[in-house]
Amino acid sequence: MIRDFKEVIEHRRSYYAITNQSLISDESIEEIINFAILHVPSAFNSQTTRIVLLLREHHTKLWNIVKEELKKVVSERDYPDVAAKINGSFASGYGTVLFFENQSIVKGLQESYPLYKSNFPIWSDNTAGMHQLVVWSLLEAAGFGASLQHYHPLIDAEVAKTWNLDPNWKLTAQMPFGLPLQEPGKKEYDPISKRVEVFK
Repeated sequence: MIRDFKEVIEHRRSYYAITNQSLISDESIEEIINFAILHVPSAFNSQTTRIVLLLREHHTKLWNIVKEELKKVVSERDYPDVAAKINGSFASGYGTVLFFENQSIVKGLQESYPLYKSNFPIWSDNTAGMHQLVVWSLLEAAGFGASLQHYHPLIDAEVAKTWNLDPNWKLTAQMPFGLPLQEPGKKEYDPISKRVEVFK
C-alpha cells in the first residue's frame, strides 16, 4: 500500500518488538539515509547532520557496546532486566541508524556569525530532529518498525573508537529498526485546542 505524506506521518510510531528481517534491500535502506541527508534542511544550509548506518554484525556490535557500558553503571541486581530489554527490543532488529551533529561546523558558524553564537547549537538540534523524523518516517513507509533511543553520552567514546569516527561528531540518537512483531499500543492525544492557538 502506497501512503501519502500525511499517512506516513500518522502511522509512524515507536515499535519495540522487532525482528532481524527486512522487506527491502540494503541498498534501498541506504537510499533512505542518503535521501534524508541530501534533502532535509539545516540552518544556513550548514548540513551539520552525519549518519552512520549499522547492519547485521555491526548492529549487533552496537547493542553489545550498550550492554557493556550499562553494566558499568547499573546495579548487579538490575542489570539482567536491562539487558533483557535491550536484547528483546533493540538488538533483535535488522539495523540501527546512528545520528550525529558535526560540532566543528557548529563552532565554525559561531565564529563566523557571533551575533547568533548561542543559537547555532539550538539550530543544530533542530536539524538533528528533522533528520530523525524523516528517516523514521521513511523506514515506516518501507515496512519497518523503529524507535528512537538515547544511550549517549554513555556509549560515545566506544562507538567513535569502534567505527573510527570523527571526534567532532556528537552522537544525538540511536534508531534500531526491523520488521515489527506486533502493533504498538493505542496512543493518547492531548486535545488540539490546548496545543494550538490560531489568530485570524
